[in-house]
Amino acid sequence: MTEAEVVRIMRQHLEGLFPKACPNCHRSFCTLREYLLTTTHVGPAMPYDAERDDWKPLRPLGTMTYANCPCGNTRVLSSHGMSLAQLWPLLNWARLETKKRGVSAQELLNYLRDAICKQVLASPGD
Repeated sequence: MTEAEVVRIMRQHLEGLFPKACPNCHRSFCTLREYLLTTTHVGPAMPYDAERDDWKPLRPLGTMTYANCPCGNTRVLSSHGMSLAQLWPLLNWARLETKKRGVSAQELLNYLRDAICKQVLASPGD
């Protein structure tokens, strides 16, 4: 698996989470692009399974990234709903890459989050 494949799979999963709405202000985010343009990242992305050194979880805790809606409510995008058949190869790639690059799982996930954001925001709007 290559980095480009990982980014493609993760982006496809994230795009599939939309439309979403903020439960606080009811703002609607029709697309991942709209969400990224409107919200502000809060803290680092959290690779919960990798942080527990569980690279092939049967009951994944998931990977999450947080952002604030303009109203101040914290929103989350996660790997929940991703099949194990899709998640396990991603985690295996991450395990190998963290060793190869000498970075933590969280640092790698933040790098991937930033790469996906740049890619999505560089695309023409809907």
